[in-house]
Amino acid sequence: SLDDLVLILCGPGNNGGDGLVAARRLAEHGVRSEVVLLSGGSPSTPDAARNWDRLDGVDLVRRVSTVRDSEVALYLNGIERAALVIDALLGTGVSGPLREPVRTAVDVAVRARAGLVPVLAVDTPTAVDLSTGEASDPVVRADATITFHRPKVGLQARVGKLLAGRVLVAPIGIPVEADSV
Repeated sequence: SLDDLVLILCGPGNNGGDGLVAARRLAEHGVRSEVVLLSGGSPSTPDAARNWDRLDGVDLVRRVSTVRDSEVALYLNGIERAALVIDALLGTGVSGPLREPVRTAVDVAVRARAGLVPVLAVDTPTAVDLSTGEASDPVVRADATITFHRPKVGLQARVGKLLAGRVLVAPIGIPVEADSV
């Protein structure tokens, strides 16, 4: 049951890896979460895979790994009872229509928000282009977006701004001078 837990929807790459870090941090504060990794086994990048492994034995985190949209669709049932949905599906460099199972995971986030469950996006709401702010359909509409280093152009554009909600910029140790390179 999703009652009062945080559902973290994770793509196979580094955006999903950020979701895995969130699960670990939430557990450190006594918050239960369920992580749904859209991958056959473990994440596709070394950093994300390391963070998946770091969740071994963390009692407050339940991990599910699947590439089947039918399994992801099960989360549509009762999603309105979740405390929060974190969208860590896809980050930068995404274009074109969404493929399964990401498309169904986006539907879960959309249904959650329609049921008044807050949605937090990592870096960008899934399906929002960070360079233009344009969105494909379906798209995640977040209540808040935590982006890293600096605000992205797409999150300041008309459509992107609407879909991102409140944008919070988290420093990750990149010096400001690195932007002018």
